[in-house]
Amino acid sequence: MTTLLWILVSLAAICTISVVTVLLVVRTIYRRIRRSRTLNGVALRTRAGLSWGPQRRVLALRVRLADSLDSGRAALDLAGRRDGLSGELPRLYRRIQAESDVLDAHLRLMETETDASELAQQLPEATRRVAHVTELVGRLRGAVTAGLTGLADDSLSTLRTEVDREVTALHAGVQEMRTLRRFDTYADPIRPPSTDSITPSR
Repeated sequence: MTTLLWILVSLAAICTISVVTVLLVVRTIYRRIRRSRTLNGVALRTRAGLSWGPQRRVLALRVRLADSLDSGRAALDLAGRRDGLSGELPRLYRRIQAESDVLDAHLRLMETETDASELAQQLPEATRRVAHVTELVGRLRGAVTAGLTGLADDSLSTLRTEVDREVTALHAGVQEMRTLRRFDTYADPIRPPSTDSITPSR
């Protein structure tokens, strides 16, 4: 009886540990999915496409805000690969991100609004704020683009100078070879065949 009891207790403990482990794994996966920007973006676009009325406009604003922030983040990632190009841009982007988080929280709150008239009153201000963030991100991207364009122009100008120098050197070498060939031709002219008759032997 004691052995059977221990077996049952062991099985119960194993089942409990298994259930807890599965729950922890599922919870971890769920958190990672929630933190994934790609999956969140897909889910947000799907909801925006399936919604209607004022809620659809709110979701469209959230999509626009998320796309704008993603484009700014991509520009900063590209600028970070160039030494000295980003400057103060990461700090400015973090400030934009912080303001956008507050704005996105407000938009999520607006999604739960059941009063259509109240939601209609809040939409213009929310639209203006999203447009403001989009404009700021656009300026940030413009700064990155200007920096990359300046570096590209400098590199192309340097490359063109080097190519022109090599072309000039090659042209000078070809001209020198032609001159040497002419000199060799003049210095060693072709001699005509001898006209002296061969005296026959007697």
